[in-house]
Amino acid sequence: MGKPPLVALPVDAILGDLRDAMRRRQALVVTAPPGTGKTTRIPPALCDDGPVLLLQPRRAAARAIARRIAEEQGWTLGREVGWQMRHDTCASADTRLLVATEGILTARLQQDPLLSDFRTVVLDEFHERSLHADVGLALIVQALRARADLRLVVMSATLDPAPLGAWLGTDALFAVEGRRYPVRIEHAPGLPPDAAVQQLLGATAGSILLFVPGSSDVRHWTACLRRVVAAAIDVVPLHGGLLAAEQDLALADTGRRRVVVCTNIAETSVTVPGVTGVVDTGLVKVARYDAARAVDLLTTERVTADAADQRAGRAGRTAPGHVLRLWEPSDRLRPSREPDVLRVDLSGLVADVAAWGGTVASLQWLLPPPPAHVAAAERLLTRLGALRDGQLTPLGQAMQRLPVPPRLARVLLAGGGAPPVTRAVVLLTARTPLPATSASTACDLLASLDAWHAQPATWQRDATVLQDQVDRVVPSAERARTCDEEHLCRALLAGYPDRVAQRRQAHQPRVKLATGQGARLASTSRVTADTYLVALDLQGSNRDGDDERLIRLASRVDAAWLTPDARETVHLVDTEGTARAVERTRYGAIVLSERVVPVDPSAAAAALGHAWLARPQPDEVQRWLRRAAFAGVPVDLEALVAQAVYGCRRLSDVNPLAHVPHALIATVDRDAPATLTVPSGRQTRLEYHEDGRVSAEVKLQELFGWRETPRLGPRRAAVQFALLSPGGRPVQVTQDLRSFWERTYPEVRRELRGRYPRHPWPEDPWTAVPTHRTTRALR
Repeated sequence: MGKPPLVALPVDAILGDLRDAMRRRQALVVTAPPGTGKTTRIPPALCDDGPVLLLQPRRAAARAIARRIAEEQGWTLGREVGWQMRHDTCASADTRLLVATEGILTARLQQDPLLSDFRTVVLDEFHERSLHADVGLALIVQALRARADLRLVVMSATLDPAPLGAWLGTDALFAVEGRRYPVRIEHAPGLPPDAAVQQLLGATAGSILLFVPGSSDVRHWTACLRRVVAAAIDVVPLHGGLLAAEQDLALADTGRRRVVVCTNIAETSVTVPGVTGVVDTGLVKVARYDAARAVDLLTTERVTADAADQRAGRAGRTAPGHVLRLWEPSDRLRPSREPDVLRVDLSGLVADVAAWGGTVASLQWLLPPPPAHVAAAERLLTRLGALRDGQLTPLGQAMQRLPVPPRLARVLLAGGGAPPVTRAVVLLTARTPLPATSASTACDLLASLDAWHAQPATWQRDATVLQDQVDRVVPSAERARTCDEEHLCRALLAGYPDRVAQRRQAHQPRVKLATGQGARLASTSRVTADTYLVALDLQGSNRDGDDERLIRLASRVDAAWLTPDARETVHLVDTEGTARAVERTRYGAIVLSERVVPVDPSAAAAALGHAWLARPQPDEVQRWLRRAAFAGVPVDLEALVAQAVYGCRRLSDVNPLAHVPHALIATVDRDAPATLTVPSGRQTRLEYHEDGRVSAEVKLQELFGWRETPRLGPRRAAVQFALLSPGGRPVQVTQDLRSFWERTYPEVRRELRGRYPRHPWPEDPWTAVPTHRTTRALR
């Protein structure tokens, strides 16, 4: 095939300098906006020095780029240029330029740490900071040190090249100016996506890209738009879960006007022909892993500023464009995307590095993975049986040979290569919810497995390819001959041993996880296991303050399948307040069995003490503690309780006040007496408050002649009196008796003498006889 004349692109101007720099330096960095030709022109220009491996984050982009390079260079797909990705390879021994997804690089480095088959590695779209890109970069740096002839090119549309160049130890930094047509950007907050698309169809002459968060949104808006746009306009979906042919259809130039409903797959290397309009919802699905709770989160978040700019740039590739952003222009977006290494499950990363022959800590990272996330990944791999003392076990090595995450690799091996188990793994990797069923089941995957012939073609294709790989890993002697429900459920348990859950009540949705945290079964789950189940899809809540997880897919677990990982004797206090001892066998935080054993006196005392302190303290104790605080006497209540519980078996027997030293009791009785003798000769109870006040309730007539308010304690705090009527109702509250007698008493006397005529109401309270009796009783 003859090579057609190339359309000049901005990157062409630097190709000669770039080749020269590559021959003098091991690494260089290229920054160039979309449309400059960096992806399709730079890698072929480097092939004269040896084979080139071009890494792309997405499968659709890898295929489209390989085709474009073949077209521009006059090469044949599968010969000079080809692609390689999971389940799909188009290459040969003659391939000079291999376009591959980033996971392929990691797999090749594990087999050949020096990448002997390639002269140059090109990491494209590095600003997306995928996990495989960071792992690959860390491993390539090791290869660069060992191979002086190996070369690395890191390319990005938005990344600041200086920090990356400094980290790589190179000053070979190339920047290419873009050649974009003007793009008009407008904001239309609140406008529905379908209405926005129709508005742009009338305002532009080209095709439209509609950016939505996830694949379910793609399906929804594709269906909506097909009902409302003109028949002459095609509406096509584009997301990572489609078949290769379906993705390629969205990227092909059909000559017809189109609306492409897409996820962020279309932000960067993927080029949709003829686009002059972009509708951007400003939303994106982001995967996050909470290592502390061991749950996956798939959240819908605001797009970052750099991603929004790239989306807008799609409209100005071939002609002036028009962009509608469906958010307020005043909204502030985060400047750039967060690297995957900070937010996703790292078990695959840890396993990849171990398979390569090192540890995460031993590598040089552009951005080191969080230690807590690494530790969580190591714990999971150890529990799966894949890792021991930082090294892959034989089981772990077999798991690494399967192109799925560690959990699912463990399921496949535990399933012994049975096709239903392979299909179950494909269902677990699906990006769409499984159809709900009304029938009770042992596993939420069974309904889809039973109707496998009706499942999407992508799932069936993936299962066929994966089954071929499983058959190569599982020895024929170890392959399962049959696969009933129990076989499937036990295989799923092997991959999710940390996700075992116990129902809190039979047939109720709330469960306790082996991690000790709470969760609930989604209403769509039909698993009927009475006691135990395993959470296959465990999602954290996106609501602030809501710590409960949601189990969307589950599978039953029999108690006999669970091997206890702990045995302990626990002393506790039952509901009747009696200390007792039980021996428990546990699976994580789940109690599998329990039996009564003899009580250890020391442990029983500790349990009683903890229970006594945890419960509301008796009024007698609370009152004495407030008196002690008023008197300024420090009290170590825990120490008193520790003495009081010794030899006790019931909470009712615990009396910490009996162990207060006599000297402290004397001090409290002196400075914070329990009662106060008033002028009538009677004793009135003193109340001591948390805020340091002391008060008493007493009938007004009992205080006749008391000119000064009594003061107590080291602070000489005045007693606050609630002065009562003969009927016991408060008539005045005061801490100043002198002021009361002089100013307030005459008014109180006028008010009460008619209501209580049988009680004394002298005009002169200073000289009156204090009493709690009536006037007749005083005669």
